[in-house]
Amino acid sequence: MTTSSGRLAGVACGLGAGALWGLVFLAPKVAPEASPMLMSAARYLAYGLIAAAMLAPRWGRVKGAIDAASWRGLVWLSLAGNIVYYLFLVVSVHLAGVAASALIVGMVPVAVAVWGLRDPDAPSLTRSAPPILLAAVAVALIGWGAFHGQGGHGDRGSAPEGDLQRTLIGLACALAALVSWSIYAIGNSRWMARLPHVSAHDWSLLTGVVTGGLALLLVIPAVVFGLPANADQWMRLAGVSLGVAVFASILGNALWNQASRLLPLSMLGQMIVFETLFAFGYGFLWEGRGPTALEIVAIVLMIVSVVWCVRAHELTGAVSKPDR
Repeated sequence: MTTSSGRLAGVACGLGAGALWGLVFLAPKVAPEASPMLMSAARYLAYGLIAAAMLAPRWGRVKGAIDAASWRGLVWLSLAGNIVYYLFLVVSVHLAGVAASALIVGMVPVAVAVWGLRDPDAPSLTRSAPPILLAAVAVALIGWGAFHGQGGHGDRGSAPEGDLQRTLIGLACALAALVSWSIYAIGNSRWMARLPHVSAHDWSLLTGVVTGGLALLLVIPAVVFGLPANADQWMRLAGVSLGVAVFASILGNALWNQASRLLPLSMLGQMIVFETLFAFGYGFLWEGRGPTALEIVAIVLMIVSVVWCVRAHELTGAVSKPDR
């Protein structure tokens, strides 16, 4: 695969991952009665069980390709990119509204791309800074519009304006989720480069198995925080958990791991904006409305930012599969 075609395939994988990950934002709306702890536990237990079933036929071969250090890496990647990130994200949605969660996802590309500038294959700061700043402006516009009532994403009922403490806690959780996912995105890219003999799909399934095991630790706290009251709520939670596990965790993570192998880190970070775009699109469909003028401007700026970033890497001849 040539450098150019590799980048194109990497962008396609990043877009697909974003489309599937965007579904996660609908989960709290579809099953609002589930606590953040229960929703996280249910999602990742389902992810772990499905991943284990898919990995079982070739477990002997895959196990031989993973050493002790790789297992330790899988543990902290599963914590940072799945358990910790999603738990903080759901709490943030409940306390500070969907707008805060959109800001989280929107700021991750900026954080990861800035870190990726340290790589030898990254373009110069002169070429990278404009699209990164453009993405930051787009995120700021989305956040400003949501918090000022110009979009339907802020959940004002869950965080009343007078409840400053709840809002601050929600924003603190949003910041924690941002840090957690940035650490995952950077670390996952490094591990994928170190293990070229492990396929992106198998790495995703291994992450699922480890995440499912870690999710067992959430079961007791989830019971303490409360359980659904009737069979309909349990069925809704089960459906949401299975759907998110299959589409977001299994398929979405597999696509993201493939993108991690095909794109340099500073470019990979920009791909995360697709999750934000799809999340807002799904939100519009759920709410039965179209985007406001401010949201349209922000979405256009995000798309331009991604295209600009791709062009910056083409001009510098950055390799599509860096050896890190």
